[in-house]
This record gives sequence, C-alpha cells and structure tokens, in this order.
Amino acid sequence: MVFQNQVVKEILEKYRVIWAIGHAGSLMSWDSETYMPEEGYRDRAVARAELEVLSQQLTLRPEFIGLVEKAEKEEGLNDYERGVVRVLKRSIRIARSLPPWLVAEMAKTTQEAMVAWREAKARNDFEKFKPYLEKIFDLSRKTADFLGWREHPYDALLDLYEEGLTTRDVDAILTRLRSDLKTLIEKVASESRFPRSHPLESVKYDQGRMEIVNKKILEMLGYPLGKRARLDVSAHPFTIDMGIHDVRITTRYEGVDFKRTMYSVLHEYGHALYQLQIDPALAYTPIGTGVSLGIHESQSRFWENIIGRSREFTEVVYPLLKEHLDFIQGYTVEDLYLYFNTVRPSLIRVDADEVTYNMHIVLRAQLEKLVIGGEVKVSELPELWSQMMDELLGVKPKTYSEGILQDIHWSMGSIGYFPTYTLGNLVAAQIRHVISGSMDLREAISSKRFNDIQEWLRERIHRWGATYPPKELLRRMIGEEYNPEYFIKYIREKYLGM
Repeated sequence: MVFQNQVVKEILEKYRVIWAIGHAGSLMSWDSETYMPEEGYRDRAVARAELEVLSQQLTLRPEFIGLVEKAEKEEGLNDYERGVVRVLKRSIRIARSLPPWLVAEMAKTTQEAMVAWREAKARNDFEKFKPYLEKIFDLSRKTADFLGWREHPYDALLDLYEEGLTTRDVDAILTRLRSDLKTLIEKVASESRFPRSHPLESVKYDQGRMEIVNKKILEMLGYPLGKRARLDVSAHPFTIDMGIHDVRITTRYEGVDFKRTMYSVLHEYGHALYQLQIDPALAYTPIGTGVSLGIHESQSRFWENIIGRSREFTEVVYPLLKEHLDFIQGYTVEDLYLYFNTVRPSLIRVDADEVTYNMHIVLRAQLEKLVIGGEVKVSELPELWSQMMDELLGVKPKTYSEGILQDIHWSMGSIGYFPTYTLGNLVAAQIRHVISGSMDLREAISSKRFNDIQEWLRERIHRWGATYPPKELLRRMIGEEYNPEYFIKYIREKYLGM
C-alpha cells in the first residue's frame, strides 16, 4: 500500500467524485473530437461548463480543504502522500482563485470556439474565428490576474501546464535555441547531408492500408489496442486518458506523404505509454496522471524522434512498410531514412522536422506573451505571424489556414501550452543521453527490445505519475532540470556529424 496515512486515505475517498467528473470530461472531449455530430457542441458546451463548475465546488468544500490542510501538518508522510497534498493544494489554490463565472465562461467559449476553429480553418476565414480568439485571450488575461503573477501575467498561464515554469525560464531557453538553431539550420542546409524534400512526400497512399501499418507499428511496440487503448481519427492528433486503464490516441489521414500519419501515431504513442505505465496503485488519485505537459511531451518526442527517426527504427519498420505499401518497393532503407529526416523550413508546426521545429514554438510563445501582456491585439496576430515566420525560418504563409489557424490549441483556451513542446524536445534529448549510459540504445531498437526501453522509462519517469513536481522529477531521475545543451548536441551529431 503506497497510501498509509489515515487522513490521506480519507482525502482520497472524497477525491474520487472529483476524479469521476474529470473522467467524464475526458470522455466528452474525446467524443467532441471524434464522433460527436456537428450540432452536438451546443449541448456539450453547456454540459462541460456545468461539470467544470461542479468540480470546482467539490474541490472547495470546506471539509475537503480542511482535510488537505490537516494532512499537510501530519508527520511521516511518504513521497506519494506528500505528492497528493502538493497537487491538491495547488488545485485548491487555482479553484479558489478563479470565480465560477470565469470557469464556466471559459468552458463554454472554448467548446464553441473549437467548432468555429474547424470551420474557419477549412474555409481559410480568420474573421470567423477572431471573435472567439479575442474572447479566449481576454478570459486568459483575467485568469492570470485572478491566479496572480510576479513578473509577467504569462507566468500564471505557463504554470497551469508546467508547474513552476516561468516566463523568465521560457525566455532563457527559447533565446538560446533561437540563436543556436539559426546557425544549425543554415549549416544543415549548406551541407546537404539530409534532403530538403523527397519524392515520397508527394506519393498518395490508401487510407485502409495505412491504418493497417499504423496498427502493426503499435502492436510491435506493445500498445494494448482493444484492451486498455484505442486508435481513432480526428482533425488534430491527440492523446487523452480516462484513467490509467483507458488511454486513447488519434491520428489523421491526409492521403499523401505517409510519414505524417505514421509519426503522429508514434508521437501520441509516447504520450499514451506514459499514462499506461503509471503505478496502478495511483489510480483514481490526484497523482495518478502525468506530472506536466513538458514531461509528457518529452515522452512523445522521444518515441517520435529519438526512436522513430533513427536509422535503426527505419530498418526495423522497413519490411512492414514494404509488405503493406506497394509504392515502397522501389525504395531502399537509406531512401526511407532520408525521407523520414528531411530538413527544411516549413509552415506547418506538426509536420516540422527536428531541426526547425522549435522555431515554431519561439513564434507562438512570443505572440502569446505579447497578447497576454497587452502589447499586441488579436487582430494584429496574422501579420505578426507572417513577419516572424519570415524572420525565423524564411517562409511566409499564403493563407490563414497554413498560418495562424493551423493549431487547435488557442481554440481550446490553451494559452501557455506551446512552450511545453520545446521542453519536451529538450528532455527527450536529455533522456537519450542518460539512457545510453544504461543500455546500447541503438542495439535495443535494432533487436526490437522496446520493452527494455519502456521499462527504463517506467522506472525513471512513468510510474511516479505526479508524485514529484516536474523539476524535482528531472533532478531525481535524470540528474538535472531542462537543459538545451543535450538537444543542441543531438542535432549536431545527427545532422552535421559533429
């Protein structure tokens, strides 16, 4: 038994109904993005808003708060019990800070905004989405003010997704990456070791055959399809869990350039594996989930890039691709490796390569900070987006859909979310460095010993759930906090042979 303290046990009994509301909310979110009929958002928006307020009310019950405060004073709590107290204190602070009208309004607005975003993106119509985006940024500014902040209102929003993360942290990391990556991108382009484009990018594929490929890859990795997991289709690939026994991922099929759907599956698999490998003893508790989006993203980027784009994985997956995709017959393993690792400045974040990806985050984080700080209006964002893309990567969007409308996150109210993608890239490279001291990672991939890699991740990261805050988890399990050095080194080694 990981929970022995009687006060903590009583807290967990009362917490189960809060967990159940979260479970229902997750199922609603998954349904909204997969099977809900178009007009269903009207009822769903109201239901989500009511449940969000109910969850807040339950969190703020005086007897519940009293138990958490009592537990905090208890002596001899173990790490798991202290984790429960920490997470609930944080939840209580947030719930106390945000008035119910704001919680309900954000839930209702974002449910409607996601529908408006999908339509606006399909029609390349920013004006349709703009009123929703203006309201979301306005509600986000109010959220930051109610939560409180020390140096910049963006701090409060960043902390919602990555506990303890500040604007100062983000600025330092992204400033360093922006400088180093600018040089690296130029060197990679000039040396031409990896192509800017590949013929396979324009080859069409049959969706049915690609669905088989994706499922076969997941089976090879041990993803428990049909038992504890699903794979579905959505406009924007995502992972969502209803608990540690029900984790669902999605991908999208565009009919061309098969690596897009394949790598979205590998990416989401990394997220799902994290949830699936949390200690079962933590189920239905506040710490029975991933500790933060940055740590979560490190798992998806590790499987998508460090594992999935390696030469060894290319060799492993090559026979499977040849068997199910007829057009692969004329290509060698080396051809596929180069196809999987093309490098070029591009407009779409989710399709960006390892070398250029973080520049997309530099742009989004900077724009979020400017709007939240009141320095820029939402109406100015499309033009600023275009200017910054030109400065960072030398490309400019020709449409709103390939520019400001490409991501779903702002329609979900996820302001402060994007920097966690870069944190994930950094931590994935740090994990690569540390795990290589325990095993021959290349050999493990080549021999399909993915269970060895999964077990290492389970022991160091996954099983702990949210027991430790993200920075402490990193210090304990891989020796240091977010450090860009390992990512820069990884890019130099792989793409420049340095």
